Amino acid sequence: MRAMWKGSVSFGLVSIPIQLYAATENKNVSLRQVHEADGGRIQYKRFCTIDGAEVPYAEIAKGYELPDGEMVVITDAEMAELPLSSQRTIDVLEFVPLESIDPIQYDRTYYLEPQKNAVKPYIVLRDALHKAGQVAVAKVAVRQRESMAVLRVHADVLVMTTMLWPDEVREPDFPFLRDDPPQIRPQELSMAGSLIDSLAEPVYESEKYRDHYREALEEMIEAKVAGEETTKPAAVTAKADVVDLMAALQASVDAAKKSREPAKAAASESKASTSERSDSDTEGEKPAKKPAARKRAPKKSA
Repeated sequence: MRAMWKGSVSFGLVSIPIQLYAATENKNVSLRQVHEADGGRIQYKRFCTIDGAEVPYAEIAKGYELPDGEMVVITDAEMAELPLSSQRTIDVLEFVPLESIDPIQYDRTYYLEPQKNAVKPYIVLRDALHKAGQVAVAKVAVRQRESMAVLRVHADVLVMTTMLWPDEVREPDFPFLRDDPPQIRPQELSMAGSLIDSLAEPVYESEKYRDHYREALEEMIEAKVAGEETTKPAAVTAKADVVDLMAALQASVDAAKKSREPAKAAASESKASTSERSDSDTEGEKPAKKPAARKRAPKKSA
């Protein structure tokens, strides 16, 4: 990994020099826009809509458009003069329980690595957070954008997740929320609970799931490279509208239980087989004969 920038975590009177790394990466297959007829790459040119001239990147500034269409031009030099107290500093403001923050506010996640002379204070903060069972709320500026952030411990490393500002989270203004709610029968609610219980797991294991679309795309690309014929995937048939909610919930519960039976049966058979082998070995054992006096017993391996 390559560090994005170097800065520090400001924790009271303590300053911990760190390096910031992106914690996630996009694994989507990268596709370019090309001319379908001959495969030529499509290129975009930056040009001015007023004089039609192509504009080099060095001459491009930022602009804020007013409601009447007028443009306020802002140069990079003017942007650099704006006060940004949290630039290169992760300023810890308070500590709160993790569950008090709604995940909808999370934006991007980064790893924090201590610089060589800051390993001890880094570990002190890490272990203190872990022991307290809380997360640190901080303010930080990344790529000329100031935001709130959460510092927490993950895999023995401090992790920072930037958060959206309150006005960046949209309100769910849907018509059905203003209508009178439909009458829900206790049986329907109970059946929905049964479906949840049948699919419940103690923890989320991401390794169980795969990106089938990405795998299919990669296989198609490999087949084209190898010169093989490709087949068009079958169209997905639309599901019929659910008429009987209870019947649909019951069918879902039955399907969920049925899908788990083979795994449970396999585990039971394996356990039974192991038990049978153990009993068979015990019954088939005969008392060991005492070795002759002139023979030495073999040494036991360590």
